[in-house]
Amino acid sequence: MRAKKLITLMILFSAFSIAQNSEIRIKELYSPNYPIITFRVMIETGSINDPKGKEGLNALTILMLAQGGTKELTYKEVQEKLYPWAARINYQFDKEVSVIIGEVHRDHIEKFYKIFSDLILNPRFDEGDFKRNKDLLLNYIKATIRTGNDEELGKQALVSFIYEGHPYQSPEFGTVQGLNNITLEDVKEFYKRYFTQGNIVFGIAGGYPKSLIQRIKKDFSKLPPGKPEQVELPEPKRINGLEFLLIEKETRSTAISFGFPIPINRSHKDFYALMIANSYFGEHRTFNGILMQKIRGQRGLNYGDYSYIEHFVQDGGSTFPVPNIPRRHQYFSVWIRPVENKNRHFVLRQAIRELEILVKNGLSKEDFESTREFLLNYSKLWVQTLNRRLGYMMDSDWYGIEYFIDKIQKELPKLTVEDVNNAIKKYLNFENIKIVAVTKDANSYMQDLVSNKPSPISYVSPVSQSILDEDKIIQEYKLNAKLENFRIVPVDEIFEK
Repeated sequence: MRAKKLITLMILFSAFSIAQNSEIRIKELYSPNYPIITFRVMIETGSINDPKGKEGLNALTILMLAQGGTKELTYKEVQEKLYPWAARINYQFDKEVSVIIGEVHRDHIEKFYKIFSDLILNPRFDEGDFKRNKDLLLNYIKATIRTGNDEELGKQALVSFIYEGHPYQSPEFGTVQGLNNITLEDVKEFYKRYFTQGNIVFGIAGGYPKSLIQRIKKDFSKLPPGKPEQVELPEPKRINGLEFLLIEKETRSTAISFGFPIPINRSHKDFYALMIANSYFGEHRTFNGILMQKIRGQRGLNYGDYSYIEHFVQDGGSTFPVPNIPRRHQYFSVWIRPVENKNRHFVLRQAIRELEILVKNGLSKEDFESTREFLLNYSKLWVQTLNRRLGYMMDSDWYGIEYFIDKIQKELPKLTVEDVNNAIKKYLNFENIKIVAVTKDANSYMQDLVSNKPSPISYVSPVSQSILDEDKIIQEYKLNAKLENFRIVPVDEIFEK
């Protein structure tokens, strides 16, 4: 009898759990006078869900929806419908979530919603679209990443290097062999498995008709109920000393990225102390950061130098991060934009030395207060549009926190300079780092680094004596680079498999 009751309770609990995950979640940002309507459909699937040997399956599936057709309309017909409305459909795919984004003026909301929802609920899965989208991803690897964008190549390779043996290792856009192994049937099966009611959040912003919410609930109830099991994430492998990945490429300049995992994200209170430290050290695309001031501002060695405490993708031509790329595991990184090959040794020394100074000395009270004030105001600019604000709201729910921008306003005023400096010492380091460089004659660079030979630089224009004096220290700064911690890989092998 007791066993029967236990089984009954288990069945009831299971049914309750399914019911909890059966209705699509909707995130609303209603602004009755705002004429632009934004849809953000977040699917909790990313490259961590790609089967081994078919890396890129999630990305290809998202493209088949956002850049495909519906049961009623071909891809070309969809584009022809959207054009006169000045409407657009975009997409993002990352490690843990993917997003399909739509924007339209409310004058066309009814017709647009029908197409937008059909792309997700009734995809065409056309063979021609499949080939076109697969070619798009393959060309991104071969022609864009490997051939035309050394900086992005270095940043993407760094993430894979940091997360070797971890679900984050596979790039979100896939690999050449992985993509070539994917069939249209694979895409259909992936869609069937992951596009369920409990796995989707539908975000909507603007002056939409309130009746649309019920229609969304009704339409998306056609998806299967439930939610796939979340992929477990092990701790990243420990980094021992300075570990190097040198990507051999015929290039006139060297792109450098380095970093290491950190065990916190936006849901942890220490994240907000690190935000201040990071902004002081290398705020993206500003001259506030020490790295930017020292490497570009004082010495003119490259275009920019920045640091990050979470994965960062710039939103178009802005200086702000795109929303909807949340990750449970985050990492600290430094992005050194291309420097002349003759200065690559000096600049790496300088960047790591500046990191050591930050870890050992922290921020002064004055620097802490000015950086905090800047961040309190700058963060408000991240949500200038309802589209971006909606994205940040959805991310906040994903992390299980209050609205991120409000949380910044709440947490930063409570911090002291001691809080920030303690967080720096706890989470940042200058000794155990993974370093990626895209460069010519990688073997020569390796020998220079291992031997710790002096790396003096020269200037076209005069600089102050104080800079020249500091240069003498930097050019001799010892990097603990050991031969056994180097890998040299030809560029054509990166993201091949």
